Amino acid sequence: MKARLLPGDGPLARVAPIVAFLVVAAVFVIGVLVRGMTGALLLGALAAGVAVLLSATWGVLSPSQRTGRVLVLGVLVAIAISVL
Repeated sequence: MKARLLPGDGPLARVAPIVAFLVVAAVFVIGVLVRGMTGALLLGALAAGVAVLLSATWGVLSPSQRTGRVLVLGVLVAIAISVL
């Protein structure tokens, strides 16, 4: 049985979830619309953030949660490559 994620005291603990969502959505949309190297770098930064969060939470995720997050990471990387 996996342990539940506990609220932490890290830098993201003070950020409202809706704000984090809106920032990520805005960066994604800007990256897709701008295209080229700039868009790919923005999307790559998002992918790096997803990878860091995934690696930090890997131990407490169930296999289905891991699969979903790895798929999201793969799709994000594919989109970043496609905007070049």
